[in-house]
Amino acid sequence: MTEVLTGTVPRTEQGQRVKAVALLSGGLDSTLAIHVVKAQGIDVVALNFVTVFCRCTRGGSCKSEARKVSEALGIPIKVLNITDSFLKIVKRPKHGYGRNMNPCIDCRINMFRMAGEYMREIGASFVITGEVLGQRPMSQRKEAMRIIEREAGLEGLILRPLCARQMEPTIPERLGLVDRQKLLDFKGRSRKGQMQLADIFEVKDYPCPAGGCLLTDPGFAYRIKELFTHEPDTTLNDVQLLKVGRHLRLNGSAKLVVGRGEEENMRIENLAQEGDVLFLMADVPGPLCLLRGNLTEEVLHQAAQLTARFSKVRSLPSVKVILRKGGEERVLEVTPADPVWAEGLTIVKKDKRKNRKIVVEEGGTGHKCD
Repeated sequence: MTEVLTGTVPRTEQGQRVKAVALLSGGLDSTLAIHVVKAQGIDVVALNFVTVFCRCTRGGSCKSEARKVSEALGIPIKVLNITDSFLKIVKRPKHGYGRNMNPCIDCRINMFRMAGEYMREIGASFVITGEVLGQRPMSQRKEAMRIIEREAGLEGLILRPLCARQMEPTIPERLGLVDRQKLLDFKGRSRKGQMQLADIFEVKDYPCPAGGCLLTDPGFAYRIKELFTHEPDTTLNDVQLLKVGRHLRLNGSAKLVVGRGEEENMRIENLAQEGDVLFLMADVPGPLCLLRGNLTEEVLHQAAQLTARFSKVRSLPSVKVILRKGGEERVLEVTPADPVWAEGLTIVKKDKRKNRKIVVEEGGTGHKCD
């Protein structure tokens, strides 16, 4: 495998150094793919895409991890937030969803189409990606890869250095811009080859682990599917709100979000919009709750009951709850909601096999609980 480290500087027919655009997530595979191509003397410009659905678990955003990698590699990077276009894709993907709400094929088409535009803009010859044939069941099959290339307008121009020798030669390989013999033949879900290659290139840190999309999370996917069902005109703010708190559906057009601690309470308050109502306990500590939708007097009363249900005084016969809307406040005196009724309103995916709920933690990570 050490032969990937050697190579002469390739040039175009015009005598210029070959340039490529690399999709850089900040993860190990995309990092290694760039190393392999740079080792052949090719200039690389990184392109990083971020959306509201990105999930990194090392205390930083996907964008910051990609920047760290680009700095370590000594290459420039451009970061694009594609949330607006991607949210439309999530609602109605042409090629369907994966196991949850992840429209992987449509997502890749969208990113590669933008990468192709950037490639032409800067005069690059091809696009690099860290994909490995057979690693992911939906988007990393040969048939899916062909569809993605065709619909992105990049047939023959996407080089996958980690599995290139498992694929047909690309245009840059056929033109001699890239030495095919110095590319790899990885295949499948094993990470052994990547680990060995990481040792060769002395890559010590693996930021932004695989699976960094919230749409693959069963709990979060259930929430967003439920949201699309009741609110087809979903906004970015609606999606941001899905990532925090406990969610309860009061009726077809009204939903309550309950904070589960001081940090979530602050985030909920920051996400409140005109028309939303905030609920908090009058005299004792408790959650901050946000009510959004068709706010009838009955719904307001129910939301106040639920706010009391998740407070420290849920066992009292009567409590006071403050309602805030705009710059106005009023107080409702209510009986805390029945726990069985409250549980029935909770938007949560159930694991039918084990009769357990999949809870969405702050940031969207789902786990199972009894």
